[in-house]
Amino acid sequence: MEVVTVLFLATIVRSTFGFGEALVAVPLLALAIPVEIAVPVAVLVSVTVALVVVLQDWRHIHLRSAGLLVISSLIGIPLGLLMLRMAPEHLVKAVLAVCIILFSIYSLAQPSHYELKNDRLAWIFGFCSGVMGGAYGINGPPLAIFGSLRKWTPGQFRATLQGYFLPASLAGMAGYFMTGLWTPTVNRFYLLSLPAVIPAIFVGRVLNRRLHPRRFLIYIHVGLIGIGVVLLVQAL
Repeated sequence: MEVVTVLFLATIVRSTFGFGEALVAVPLLALAIPVEIAVPVAVLVSVTVALVVVLQDWRHIHLRSAGLLVISSLIGIPLGLLMLRMAPEHLVKAVLAVCIILFSIYSLAQPSHYELKNDRLAWIFGFCSGVMGGAYGINGPPLAIFGSLRKWTPGQFRATLQGYFLPASLAGMAGYFMTGLWTPTVNRFYLLSLPAVIPAIFVGRVLNRRLHPRRFLIYIHVGLIGIGVVLLVQAL
């Protein structure tokens, strides 16, 4: 029951804002089930959310943005894995946390100061997402920052990020399969959660559509500050 409840809440977060469910799901799931089960279950749910959203709202996806983010992210993943093995984890997390927090505080204070008019810099954010994902499994912040700078509407933000997460999560599940982490136990927890996850996707869609674009960006930056604080606490 605890697993289903956590995945329900995490899916609402993901479906409403387009990202952030991993920081809700994995720490709480790890209190009830082993991490090596919690992470694949969360990623399998991520595949489901992304697939449903893409099928629902494919017209809102910035295909060029999503494609550039995916390709550059794949290039960044090996560097992230290298950092995981060689760089001091506490130092890297602290630097990332400070950068995310400062950017979001600045964006809240100067909401209209800067806007990306095109996807020319998308590869930078995708690469950073791949690095963070490869090192610590946190792909979302660079993508959210890019979306906020592009001034996407809530619907575009949600749909385009799922256009990124669908292939990224599928690649993650392929990795878990090859390493033996995609087990029958993972499938059991996933199937048990589906009756809660599917309605949560639609609840998130309704919430997303009701958010004013300016308020949506405020929530995004508040969420990013929260992620930065979590990273900073982990680094201490």
